[in-house]
Amino acid sequence: MRLFLASGNPNKAAELQAMADALGGAGAGGRLEVVSAAKAGGMPPVDEDTGTFAGNARKKALALKGALPEGAWSLADDSGLCVEALGGAPGVESAYYAGRAGDPAANLAKLVASMRGVPEGRRGAEFVCVLYLAGPGGQEQSFEGRCRGRLVEDPRGAGGFGYDPLFAPEGLDLTLAQLPRQEKNALSHRSRAFALLVGWLAARG
Repeated sequence: MRLFLASGNPNKAAELQAMADALGGAGAGGRLEVVSAAKAGGMPPVDEDTGTFAGNARKKALALKGALPEGAWSLADDSGLCVEALGGAPGVESAYYAGRAGDPAANLAKLVASMRGVPEGRRGAEFVCVLYLAGPGGQEQSFEGRCRGRLVEDPRGAGGFGYDPLFAPEGLDLTLAQLPRQEKNALSHRSRAFALLVGWLAARG
């Protein structure tokens, strides 16, 4: 079974495919294959203006679905980092925290600066991911995953992407960027949402 990912981010497609392989995920059409929207002609432009992860994910999934052949499935991801000391920011604006250019390095630098001087006890945060499937016959389904943890003071690690170098999952001293990919994929917000998605597809037979 092939899922077209409604994203221009190549990291997400590779990460989701690794998760599918690790889970042995198979839906009604056999092995799950997660492919970039680029293989379907590219991702249509979408204004992510709903104010919620679920709303943005649905909007992206339906936008790509409209550009796919009949019978195809689209999969969209909307995710972000919610920081308690910042009232839940950057949240749904995580990709554009430092401006509409969507520069990951600038986003990370802004978050480091925003949290400078915040004590350990107030550095709680969680990653949230909503995956949204849109399929044949108007089928739609969403799946949510969360990963709680805290923000370290300075970025650590060369793996991962986005805010991974600043986020240490609950119970760990290492950031997501310091963890081996397999370990990160086993506990991340995206992997938890994806596990639910795989289970739902498997239950469909």
